[in-house]
Order: sequence, then C-alpha cells, then structure tokens
Amino acid sequence: MLWETADPHEALRHRFGWAGLDQATEWIATTPARTWGVTVHDCHRLVVSGHNAIAWVQSDQGALVIKWSRAVPHFDGLAASSQLLSWLGDRGLPVAAPLRSAGGADRVVLDGPVGPLSVAVLPELQGDWLDVGDETSVRAAGACLAEVHLALEGYTDARLWRPVEAEPPDRRVRHWLADGDPEYAPGATARLAELTAGLPPLDSRSQPVHNDFRAANILTRDERIVGVLDFDEVAWDHPVSDLAKAGVYLGTLFRNWRPTPDAARRELRTGYASVRPLTPLESRWLEALTLWQAIVAVPHSHDPAGWARALSTMV
Repeated sequence: MLWETADPHEALRHRFGWAGLDQATEWIATTPARTWGVTVHDCHRLVVSGHNAIAWVQSDQGALVIKWSRAVPHFDGLAASSQLLSWLGDRGLPVAAPLRSAGGADRVVLDGPVGPLSVAVLPELQGDWLDVGDETSVRAAGACLAEVHLALEGYTDARLWRPVEAEPPDRRVRHWLADGDPEYAPGATARLAELTAGLPPLDSRSQPVHNDFRAANILTRDERIVGVLDFDEVAWDHPVSDLAKAGVYLGTLFRNWRPTPDAARRELRTGYASVRPLTPLESRWLEALTLWQAIVAVPHSHDPAGWARALSTMV
C-alpha cells in the first residue's frame, strides 16, 4: 500500500478483482502488454493507492511502470494528464513521457476483472527522491518547477481544470480568513490577516500547475533533477500558489509527512526565481500563501511530525 494501512492483498482483490500478485501479473503480461506490443518478463513490485495501482516490470523495452485506475469519473482527466506528459517530454522536461499504444494513444481504457481500467505505460526513471537537506538539489528543484510553469503557460485542455472552476488563490485565502476557526492557530492566523490586509489581488495568470510538487515526486541524480513524477493532480491555479504549496510540502515522502525546513523553502524559492523571477506583488503573496498552506497543514489533534512547531517559526 502506498498511503494506506489496509491489507494489500485484500485491497487488490476487492478493488481490482485479482486474488493475488500472480493473477495481476498475468493480466499485466497479457492485456496491457498486447496493447502496447511489449513483452513483460517480470513484475517485481505492485503498489495500490486508493482507486489506482502501479506495477514495476522488466520488459523487452527495458524497465517500465504500468499505471492503472478504476476511477471511471477521472478517466478523462487521466487521459489529459498522460497527453500533457507527452507534451512536456517533447519540450525537454524531465518527465516519464508515456509509451504510445499500438493504436497511437498515450493512455487506453482496458477491461479489468471487475470493470474498466484506464492504463498508461511509462519508462521507469532512475534516481533518488529529493533530499531537502541538499541545498543544491533543492535549488535545482525550484528551477525545475519554474521551467514546468513556463512550459505550461498557455497550455489548454478542456479535460483539465478550467479557470471558471478554480477560485483565485487570493480569494481562497480571504474566504478562509472570513470563515475559518478563530481559535485555530490564532497567532499565525492573525499574521496572515496582517499580511493580506490591503494587498492587491494577484493577476489572472492562472494556468495548469503540477499541484503535488514534493520529494516523493522529484527524482535527483548528482544534484540534478532527472524526473518529475505524478501529473495526475494537475490543477488550474496561479504559479505562485503552486510554489507556495511546494514550499510547505516539499519534504513529504509517502507516509512520512514532515514539514519542510525553512532553509529548504528558501533554496526552493531561490532556484525558482533564477528561472522565473517573482514580481514584488508575487513575492508578498508567496509569503502569505506559504503561511496559509502551513496553517491548513497542521493537524487539529495528534501532531507527531511537528507541523505546529514548524508553523511557529514562520510567524
């Protein structure tokens, strides 16, 4: 299991209809392999995450990752994110651009044991998860995020979130301040109200953004970024909002959700600004949005990871 504590065998059976890894591997070696013209030699790892699953296989085309989802309402969005990966790969971004099926598609809906599955086949990128203690790698990650944002300027796809569906980040913060719990993180909330008082709204530069840029989705090698993973959460937002979210969650790895050290957050911004400089207004909103993301990240009860302590250093 990627995130959950459920029994993986039960999850595989109840969610996808396979009694075990052997049955899942047999399906992988027949249905997807035939659709992509790939010969699968071995499936050495399979992970279940919610309505999704990921398999790592060895094949006649090298190491591959096969991803599928049973979440039918999300099939259009998943197809859009797969097409986006191809588009970014064509522009030299370090992404796992999907292999095209025999029919030329980036993603294909196939029959599974208990229903349709949206399937993509990707090359396995080799690298290490981002270490937020490595300043050079973190700066490189910031620069890479800026490159992704610049590449996505003007990118449109009706299957991705549209501007009319996403409230601008400055309005989200102001609505949260108006409707939030006044007893929750009062010092940080007061500081947020102070930062945003009289602050002009951000421009309307909403666009597709990664929306989940953190250590578990960033691969490095020799202090370079060699892979940005998981574009399935792409959202329509302002780039500064995405940078703020990345700064708060950059250090999170699967079940090990820990706050990002202040030094890493600064290096991330430095790297980002080296590619996409921030305007004075964007800089002020970045501070406010980062504080807001940090407030909402703090659990209301048990906090073994120390999110509340991390928040106290930002006020």
